[in-house]
Amino acid sequence: MITITIHEGPISPATHEYTDAGAVICFEGVVRPTEDGRPIEALDYEVYEPMAQATLSQIAEQTRSRFGVLAIDVAHSRGRVPVGQCSFRLVIAGKHRKESLAAMDHYIDRLKQDAPIWKTPVYLTQNAETKP
Repeated sequence: MITITIHEGPISPATHEYTDAGAVICFEGVVRPTEDGRPIEALDYEVYEPMAQATLSQIAEQTRSRFGVLAIDVAHSRGRVPVGQCSFRLVIAGKHRKESLAAMDHYIDRLKQDAPIWKTPVYLTQNAETKP
C-alpha cells in the first residue's frame, strides 16, 4: 500500500495501523528555528503538484520493490509552515526493522534529489525580533 498526500500548511499528528508489520517507522520533518544561521518564522513550500505526486509515487514504488516493505505513507506540505510544525512525514511499515530503516533513508534521499518541491525561508525581520 502506498499513500501520497500533499497538505496545505502544517501536517497534523500521525495515525497509522499496519496489522502485518513487525516494524512501523515514522519520520517527521519539523521546521527548525534557523536557516543558514539566521532566525526564521516559517518555511514557504512551493510544490509543482502533478509532477510531485507522480515523483513521490514513483520513488515509493521503487523503494517498496527494492526493500520489500509492506507500506509507505508520505505527506508533504505546500504553502507556509511555521517553526516547530511538521512539513513532511514518512511512515514505512515492514516485516523487519533493517529493511524499513534502509527504505526510509533511501526514500528521503531520493525525495530531496528528485521531487519538484522547493522551500523558501521566511526570515524574521529586525522589528519582529525586538518586539516584546
